[in-house]
Amino acid sequence: MFSMFPAGAPGVGLVLLRVSLAAALVMDVSLGTTPAAYAWTASALASFLVAGVLTPVVAVLGGLLGAAHLVLRVGPCPAGILLAQAAALALIGPGAYSVDALRFGRRRVAPQSR
Repeated sequence: MFSMFPAGAPGVGLVLLRVSLAAALVMDVSLGTTPAAYAWTASALASFLVAGVLTPVVAVLGGLLGAAHLVLRVGPCPAGILLAQAAALALIGPGAYSVDALRFGRRRVAPQSR
């Protein structure tokens, strides 16, 4: 599902990108101006993003939620920023500091001895 899991400074950058997208998703929820279904969905997606669980899938769903946000105008969050963050995260992947890296990380293939 992912080609690499960058660590170090790029990995920290991906953590910051995941957290900023999660914050953008829940910004409207904290103001209490959104429908309950939007609030629950945004909160669930934000928690998955912070942990780094199925990051590209969740980022695409967050982007769809941002598109719905753009159409319905449910709160003050700039939907364009949310869409850009979601697209970037879906294309780059989760990074080394995520649950995805633990589940799908690099595998070591040891040659069999005869």
